[in-house]
Amino acid sequence: MIGFYGSYDVVVCGGGTSGVSAAIAAARTGAKTLLIERVGQLGGQMNFSGPPGFSFAHLFNGRHEQIIAGLAEETHGRLLAEGNALPHVLAPHRVHYTFSYVDPDWWGLLVYRMCKEDGVELMLHSLVTEVVRDGETVKGVVCEHPGGRSIVLGKVIIDCTGEGEVCVQAGAEYEIAPLEILEPATVAFTADGVDWKKVVDYMHENIDDFLFNQLHNPYSEWTEEKIKERVMEINDILEIGEVMGYLGLKRHATWTGEWHNMSGVGFFLMPKGGRLLAHFQHSSQEDRCDCTNVRDITRVEVECRRQNMMAWRFFKKYVPGFENAYIVRTCPEARIRETRRIMGDYKLSFEDIAEARKFDDVIGKSAFPTGAKHAVNGRALALEAMAVPKDLGSNDIPYRVLVVKGLENLMVAGKAVSADRPSHQRFLQQTIVTGQAAGVAAALCARDGKTPRQLEDDVKELQQILVSQGAILYGTH
Repeated sequence: MIGFYGSYDVVVCGGGTSGVSAAIAAARTGAKTLLIERVGQLGGQMNFSGPPGFSFAHLFNGRHEQIIAGLAEETHGRLLAEGNALPHVLAPHRVHYTFSYVDPDWWGLLVYRMCKEDGVELMLHSLVTEVVRDGETVKGVVCEHPGGRSIVLGKVIIDCTGEGEVCVQAGAEYEIAPLEILEPATVAFTADGVDWKKVVDYMHENIDDFLFNQLHNPYSEWTEEKIKERVMEINDILEIGEVMGYLGLKRHATWTGEWHNMSGVGFFLMPKGGRLLAHFQHSSQEDRCDCTNVRDITRVEVECRRQNMMAWRFFKKYVPGFENAYIVRTCPEARIRETRRIMGDYKLSFEDIAEARKFDDVIGKSAFPTGAKHAVNGRALALEAMAVPKDLGSNDIPYRVLVVKGLENLMVAGKAVSADRPSHQRFLQQTIVTGQAAGVAAALCARDGKTPRQLEDDVKELQQILVSQGAILYGTH
């Protein structure tokens, strides 16, 4: 028995960072909007499967020009005003890797409030299991939820599931890297009670045991040696930022069997109630897993928790500053780095990013480097084709990567947008950019009776509304 849930202008499937951004943006543009999420928590990789340790990174390019604002800047600013975020960290040696820290739990609470403020209807604990199609036109979705099954109809459907689940159910074309080179998944955890002075002192005494690079940035004068010299002058862990290395300790613990050697040793920082916590998102990594396969994702959840226990024992035993630290949270599910990329009317390419290309149908910007970022057991997971946007600038993200190839009334936002493998748009700040743009575009289509593909002919109003919502589209390198 299938019930009828309702009919909407815009239906957003997935309530992670892209989904909440899409829903809020659509509602602000005047659309009757429904946001469907399979669990009870909004926020996805920010506060459920994440957070990424850097919260918001890369809101600025290598010239420290702000290139991403919109809902990312709005939520950061609101949390900063409430004491639940820190000012943008623009340390000069962190070229191309700036941080804008927020408390991820408060970010998750805030987006509920924003959905309420803007009139977004929520449908939680609901899993999209089928797509309603009429020929090549997507009309709605079927959801499984407490109480049974329901059909939801929408003028425009946006897939923000992260893995492109709705698009695949609709028959969309997609690409996925070979199993051997898919980036590994992880389960993250967070610790409090760290003596940060001891951490910094140990870094200063063992500076060559730590890794400092600018993601192979050929345009920066900050070499690894110059960064080390600068770090030696810094006593504030916040200004140092991400910590990665402990190479001597890792070698010893690997030899004694006390380190799993599936990842490097390090952590990020997380603000919490006026304190800084250590966040571990690289301490467990399971590779050769296709996380769209239930057997593989189950293996990830089990194996990563085993690795995390080993990693925490290592930190408690060997790493100065962690003697009295304790775990305060473990994320309830794995952080999936890479699966499908849904093919759209344009595929963002390695060359687009490396050349910092600009597009007439720009809907946002990014300064994140190309290429896979993680390796397991020393294997390079397609780490070739690494590049940063030239001249310390940024590349545009074109609207057409959101329009699903061969299907009508269906859009994709978040990490599954159309891109080649090196240009995978999976990072949190990128997902908010594409989510916000998809939401505005879908609302305009619903208002005017257009398909997302027809909107490609004239994106001026879309761009104007995005700018009015705070997005940065022009005026930067």
